[in-house]
Parts: sequence; C-alpha cells; structure tokens
Amino acid sequence: MSNNALAIENTASQYGAFELKKLYPKNFGMGMTIAVLIHLFLIGSYIFIQSITKEDDNNIATVRILKYSELGPPPSLDKNVAQQLAVTAPQIKPNIGIPKPVPDAEAPKEQTIATQSEMNQVAAPIGEGSGGGVKITQDLKVEAPKDNGIPDMNAFIPVEKSPEVVKGAQPVYPDLAKRAGIEGTVYVKILVSKEGKPLKAIVIKSDSEVFNKPATDAAMQFVFTPAIQHKAPVMVWVVVPFRFKLNN
Repeated sequence: MSNNALAIENTASQYGAFELKKLYPKNFGMGMTIAVLIHLFLIGSYIFIQSITKEDDNNIATVRILKYSELGPPPSLDKNVAQQLAVTAPQIKPNIGIPKPVPDAEAPKEQTIATQSEMNQVAAPIGEGSGGGVKITQDLKVEAPKDNGIPDMNAFIPVEKSPEVVKGAQPVYPDLAKRAGIEGTVYVKILVSKEGKPLKAIVIKSDSEVFNKPATDAAMQFVFTPAIQHKAPVMVWVVVPFRFKLNN
C-alpha cells in the first residue's frame, strides 16, 4: 500500500507539455498587459514633461531694448497736467535742384572764397548796442596751451618700428641686499626720446624697494634706436626688466 501511495505522489508532481500549453495563454496575457502598462506610463510621462516645459516658455517675459531717441517724455509730477505724447513729424524729402544751362551773359560772376589769412586781415565791423558800450579795439588771439610733447605713460602709442637697445647698463647690486641674500626683479618704464635717449625712468613693479634706485640709475644709462611712425621718430615708453640675482 505504501508503494501505491508513492506512485501517486510521483505522478502528481510531473510537469510536461500539457501543463505548459495550459499555462501559456495566461502568462502571455499577463506579459502583454504589463508591457502595455509600461509603455503607457512612459508616453504619459513624456507628454506631461513637455506640457510643463511649454508653460514655462510661455511665461518668459520679452524685453525690448529701445534707443534713447525713441523714448517719450517723462511723466509729469503734477497730476493735473496732461501727459504729452511724442508726435513724429513727417519727413520732407530734400528738394534737389537740377542745373540748367544759361547764356554766358546771364551767368553770375565767379566768386572766390577768401582764405583764413585774408579773413584775419579784414577788420570786423563793430556794431552799436546796449550791451554796456564795450568796444573792441584790437583782435584777440587765443592760443592753445603748450604741450611739452611727452606722451602719457599709460597711453597707447602706435609705432611702425619699436625702439631697440643699442647700449645697456648693469645695475649695481646693493650691499645690504647682498648681505641679506635678497634677490628680485624690477620692471622700469623708460621714456625714450626721438634721439633714442632715456628722458624718464619710473618703476612700475618691484620685488624689493632696495633695488629701485640702482634699477632706475641703470635705466637712464641706456641708449636706444628711436621709435619710427610715419617715417619719423617719435617718443615712446618701453619696459625693461632688471634682475638682481646672487651668484652662489
């Protein structure tokens, strides 16, 4: 009897083609349903995100930049005064004359425009008025302020050919810096004249103030070729570095 019970249990636990065919429609239906739900969720999420982005784009304010001439008059502080509206007058096209030939007898005489020197030689008439009775007895000459011709240190000076060093000079190493073991670099801006000689020397950057005086003294001993602009020498500023380094 126990053998029969064992045989029944083994038969019930078998799983074959018949069971697969029986469960196939159910599993296929569940898979299709899950796939459709996933696709619907993805499509709905995409549409929702697009709708939110479109609303944000519609809320962006449009800024129009106007010229000062296009702005109207400011509103009046007095509430009783009506605001003026800017009215643009119609533009009138210029009337262009057409030259017509005329006989020589009717042609006007040729006129020559006086030069500036000729106009200065002619005395202007003095009119009478009630402005205090001031009379001009002589012409007044207004002269422009004299310029020494020295360019600004920070100004840009265009040149066709920059200055080149013809003769240099080595700065003297200060004894205090030697004993202290101090090294550094000093950048000096030199004003080169039209003859190629230094006129000024200004320190623009320095690692230590102890090197400033020897660097400017050496800069004033330099000799350059003058800068050329339009085939003529001009004054320019040049920067020369002076390096102070101890020899170990």
